[in-house]
Amino acid sequence: MATIGYSRVSTNDQSVEAQQHSLSQAHRIDRFYADEGVSGAVKALERPQFKAMAEYLRDGDTLVVAAVDRLGRDTIDVLLTVEYLTAKGVSIISKREGFDLSTPMGKAMLTMLAAVAELERSNIKARQMAGIERAKAEGRALGRSKVIDDVDVRQWRAAHDASIKTTAEHFGISPASVKRACKIAA
Repeated sequence: MATIGYSRVSTNDQSVEAQQHSLSQAHRIDRFYADEGVSGAVKALERPQFKAMAEYLRDGDTLVVAAVDRLGRDTIDVLLTVEYLTAKGVSIISKREGFDLSTPMGKAMLTMLAAVAELERSNIKARQMAGIERAKAEGRALGRSKVIDDVDVRQWRAAHDASIKTTAEHFGISPASVKRACKIAA
């Protein structure tokens, strides 16, 4: 019976070290699995390291995560993942929430917490969209400012009879940016 730690961060500039340190302080972890730069929106069993861990876990093992949201972002995926692992005889402990997800009470708490977390993400998205709409209504520019002048790109490409790829390399931009710059004149 092994105790396995799982950690996940959404972007490559984040690190799993803090999660792993926290888990190591509370439990004797025999082995860690970590998905770095993988969004929680990706279903748990589709994440490379989570999938490898799920295949490794055996009856009697314990999986420890820093928080329920490390398992997934939506209620259904988290519940399906927990069901899959508990069917294999794996206990799941969430450090932040402080309960065993494989017990009936733990599953009830998990369901409520996952639903609340999903609701909060929806609320955050709604507030974000409202802010974008307000900014548009106020006439504020959104997104990155342009780094190229479309006219310069079109003129250089025409003057050199250059391909989209060559033009992109010359200006240090993507081929899509060249296409957009040249399309504006059309």
